[in-house]
Parts: sequence; structure tokens; C-alpha cells
Amino acid sequence: MKKIRLAHLYPKLLNIYGDGGNILTLKKRCEWRGIEIEIDEINIGDNIKEHDIYFIGGGQDLQQIEVSKELQKHKEFLTEERDKMAVFLGICGGYQLMGHYYQPHNGDKLLGISLMDAYTVAGNKRFIGNVTVQTELVEPNTLVGFENHSGLTYLQGETEALGKMVIGNGNNGKDGTEGARFKNVFGTYMHGSFLPKNPHFADYLIELALGSKPEPLDDTIENLTHNSLVNKKY
Repeated sequence: MKKIRLAHLYPKLLNIYGDGGNILTLKKRCEWRGIEIEIDEINIGDNIKEHDIYFIGGGQDLQQIEVSKELQKHKEFLTEERDKMAVFLGICGGYQLMGHYYQPHNGDKLLGISLMDAYTVAGNKRFIGNVTVQTELVEPNTLVGFENHSGLTYLQGETEALGKMVIGNGNNGKDGTEGARFKNVFGTYMHGSFLPKNPHFADYLIELALGSKPEPLDDTIENLTHNSLVNKKY
């Protein structure tokens, strides 16, 4: 039987945007196919063993500070996992922590673990609203979600955007990009939750984790939901 091991990193601190819905989506879409999925919650002080998928959600600055300090202890291990092509998905604050750093207006620079070549600085405007992104990674080639952030993220080097903005502000409101990808590491500001609204992207993560394409499901309802949100007014 095929099996996926998933690590949910620091859910007690980074879970303010309904991020548990992303875990539930991966769980159910595996179970419906007869794929065994083992989900481990990793909290402060826990060791991290090898997994196929690592998920880290969003949180407020205080919680991000605590998680940032904890992640530094595991930076070398998680970098090795990235280079072994494990799958990572970071949402909002989790996305920022997978880059080099987040610099707030006041206070010390919040260190990330540099799984992707990106950095974030505090902006003066909060981006709040619906998002539609065009991407080349999956079919259908749209991703939808809801953004709520003031951080401005900039990509560098070999790190590429998840897609191009159609509706919303995305990474920084200037360059027309949303999210990031390097190897099998993905980050996005889309939440509310991201994967239930984008089942085709959930299946893409499962495919990368398995190393083979999962059998199709009847996604009639899921696709109607996704399509109803494409190009929805910001």
C-alpha cells in the first residue's frame, strides 16, 4: 500500500487562518484513493524525523518569533530534506519563515531557514481580499484564495513565483507575482484555506510526495467551488 508521512509544523502557534483545512484536504484526498497517510504534529521542543510532506501555517508576529527561534534548531535537517525533494508548503507567516528573513518596521530581523531564496519586509499597507493566480504548474491553470498580509516578499535567484496575479496583490503588490517555488518547496499568501479551494494543487503535492500521479477523483463539486471563486472581485 502507498503511504505518505506528513509533518504539521507548530499547529498550536501557526493556525490562525483555518490552516487545518489544508491538512484535512490532503488527508481525505489520500484516504479516498486508499493511500495511507500518517500525520504527525510537531510542536515546540519536538524532534523532527523524515517526512514526505511538511506543512507550516500562518500566525501573528509573536507566534512567528517563537517558531523562528525553534526552526533554527532544525534548519540543517530541513535543508537536507528539501534537497532530498521532500515537499514543503508554507502559508503566509510560514511562507515568510521558509525564506531568509522577515524585517518588521520595529524590532529585530526575524530569521527564516532559507529553504528558498526570498526575503520579506514590512509594508505600510495591508492587503486583504480575494486572489486569483494564473500558474503553469497545474491544470486547471488557476489558483484561488484569500490574502491578508502586510509583509512584502521578494524572490531572488532560482526561486520562481507560484504564478502571475490576476486578482489581488500577491507577494508585494508591485511585480505581479504570487507565492514561490524552489525544488519542491512552495509558499503562498493564499489561505482561507488554500487546498480545499484548489484540489488540483493538493493532488499535485500528493503526486510529488508519491513520485507517481494519483488516480483521479470525482471533483465535480470541488471544481464548481473553485470556478465560482476565479476572478472573484478583490
